[in-house]
Amino acid sequence: MPVGLYTEAQRARRDASPWTLIQGVLAPVQFLVCLVSVALIARFLLTGEGLVAANISIIVKTFTLYTIMITGAIWEKEVFGQYLLAPAFFWEDVVSFAVLALHTAYLLAYFYALLAPSALMVLALAAYATYAVNAAQFLWKLRQARLQASAQGSGGEAAATSATPVAGGAA
Repeated sequence: MPVGLYTEAQRARRDASPWTLIQGVLAPVQFLVCLVSVALIARFLLTGEGLVAANISIIVKTFTLYTIMITGAIWEKEVFGQYLLAPAFFWEDVVSFAVLALHTAYLLAYFYALLAPSALMVLALAAYATYAVNAAQFLWKLRQARLQASAQGSGGEAAATSATPVAGGAA
């Protein structure tokens, strides 16, 4: 039987934490901001129009990312006892660092005028592609958590609750 994502104590801390709800709200908000931003970037790349709107959307997406990363680290501390790289979310956190690095590189390039506008947009799209991979990792973990909860509800409780968290993402 597969190892569970959460121990019983971790699940209880997850369910009691206000940061769980905050993450649940911020994740779709960030996704929506990303979709709007991709549309604005595409508009600029295809027509040459809307550079200011595209740049503002990327900055908003970046600060949304920083917010979800900070609150996610707090959530991880409450649930797993460490701010980042808990075994259950190790690979998700590693990819999150790449996402943060690319978004931060965009900000540096933008504010210090290190790249031409089209190159900036390509950098933002690379950051967004990495974000999409990271979002898929977290959706997979959400599915694993639901499957674990379902198995526990149907009598698989003993095996799942005694398990230690698994390393996430790229096995």
